Amino acid sequence: MTSVFGKPRAGSAAHSAPLEVNLAILGRRGAGKSALTVKFLTKRFISEYDPNLEDTYSSEETVDHQPIHLRVMDTADPDTPRNCERYLNWAHAFLVVYSVDSRQSFEGSSGYLELLALHAKETQRGFPALLLGNKLDMAQYRQVTQAEGAALAGRFGCLFFEVSACLDFEHVQHVFHEAVREARRELEKNAPARPLFISEERALLPHQAPLTARHGLASCTLNTLSTVSLKEMPTVAQAKLVTVKSSRAQSKRKAPTLTLLKGFKIF
Repeated sequence: MTSVFGKPRAGSAAHSAPLEVNLAILGRRGAGKSALTVKFLTKRFISEYDPNLEDTYSSEETVDHQPIHLRVMDTADPDTPRNCERYLNWAHAFLVVYSVDSRQSFEGSSGYLELLALHAKETQRGFPALLLGNKLDMAQYRQVTQAEGAALAGRFGCLFFEVSACLDFEHVQHVFHEAVREARRELEKNAPARPLFISEERALLPHQAPLTARHGLASCTLNTLSTVSLKEMPTVAQAKLVTVKSSRAQSKRKAPTLTLLKGFKIF
């Protein structure tokens, strides 16, 4: 299921098409993946949700003055990763989430980072990952120290953050935008170079004598090289997503009603 949030910025389409970025949210059940996703998209906090639901959301964002078409997959793996190809072959970047008040979820995040490292080794490509400690508002029940989170992130060479989906929209937004920046850097690094074709220099026929010889003009040099029109290499075909708009008009950036998230309580 796909939901659309946000509104394209005025005039952005006239200048350039938005960069498309796919972001997958990984982690054990109860880590707060859905709460983080919906907090970022709507600035609202969800206290209850169905952990078995997996959805993909679409949002128009602006990161560093660049329009971004962001797709976020809120995954619903069981206690261990399963059927991982659906997001490994789809996402440009990954946000691995654990809860600071759950040692079990922290250990699960280590498993996801190992999975991503193995996938990168097998494909010989870079897949940016960010490690995120959620539920900072439950710090009084903390089971995972900040130092442990930073050490795990350092082991896999990824960025590390601690946030609260319950309290802090600005920090949550910052983490998602950092994930976009990491994905954008990797996409630019792997972008194929645009080919430039130049025809070989052709010898002049007798009737094509230089102008200096035929008309007695001052000495000059004529470049006989011609440049073929440049064409962009075709991009890889993207999977077609079915878009389901919410019942409320999308003319404002304010958080729309989440009519598709059944069973959620919104505060």
